[in-house]
Amino acid sequence: MNQPYPINIQDRLLRFVLRSNWILFGAASILGVSLASLPITKGIVCGGLIVSVNFHLMYRTLKKGLAPPHLSSHAALMVKSYVRFLIGGTLVFILISKGYVHPLGLLVGLSIVVASILGATLYELKRIIFREAV
Repeated sequence: MNQPYPINIQDRLLRFVLRSNWILFGAASILGVSLASLPITKGIVCGGLIVSVNFHLMYRTLKKGLAPPHLSSHAALMVKSYVRFLIGGTLVFILISKGYVHPLGLLVGLSIVVASILGATLYELKRIIFREAV
């Protein structure tokens, strides 16, 4: 990577996770449409949207709240986190209780961010191991 400035590990991981979220979401949605029933596909799409939007909102909240000169209090960040959690939980509850989606599809969709974080971790681990070997 020949770049004019070095990118630190946090920026590289964040960029990887943000990109892979949408790539995994698209791939899971396409696989759901082509291989699964409509309720499972709707679960994949709804779960993927819930978790991806939540992740982006969390990123934006933390970036704004922890960047000088506008540092937010710990309590304000926690309240925003709990509000996001309650909204997400309510959406999941409504989607399952009303039978709009299949729980298995929703579980797959909600796992997208976890899968992208795992992928970013493995990618960075590979970089570190092979850099050490050279």
